[in-house]
Amino acid sequence: MTDSPANAAPFRLIDDVEFGDDVTVWSFSNLYGCRIGSHTRIGSFVEVQRGASIGAACKISSHSFICDGVTLEDGVFVGHGVMFTNDRLPRALTDDGRLQTDADWTLVPTRVARGASIGSHATILPGVTIGEHALVGAGAVVTHDVPPYAVVAGVPARVMGDVRELAQNTSPPASGDEALAVLRQRSVQ
Repeated sequence: MTDSPANAAPFRLIDDVEFGDDVTVWSFSNLYGCRIGSHTRIGSFVEVQRGASIGAACKISSHSFICDGVTLEDGVFVGHGVMFTNDRLPRALTDDGRLQTDADWTLVPTRVARGASIGSHATILPGVTIGEHALVGAGAVVTHDVPPYAVVAGVPARVMGDVRELAQNTSPPASGDEALAVLRQRSVQ
């Protein structure tokens, strides 16, 4: 692990981040107090908050927001403008009119399993698990767990199919471990 990304880019806020090997972070990104796994790419205008964890060989597209409590396992794809949330009852003020502090709300964790893909502008509500190799359609609002290999779309997101059927005669997407092994093999050559 290292304390800086592999590339140089202007106008980035990077504070207290644990980076794996060969991580790319583009301009205008804010990363603080998080973990980013090896060979992951972070696009421009992405924010990754304290407490978030991103696995190896992930791609986080521009304008996405990954908040505290979110775990992305290896090989996850996050499209442009994807928003994660971590509070089931967001409020600015307490019942007695004070501004809320960290003590006034409950963080609800979210997990995106190995090899899953999330389409552009999807919104992921707190407390869900998106299963291995699942595919979340663009613009979907995920309110419940998504089974492994499921294709979900809509508002709220509903199961529409299975990625293995879409792939027709091809194997499912490589796992994060398999993708990482390929990247490691390429860097040796």
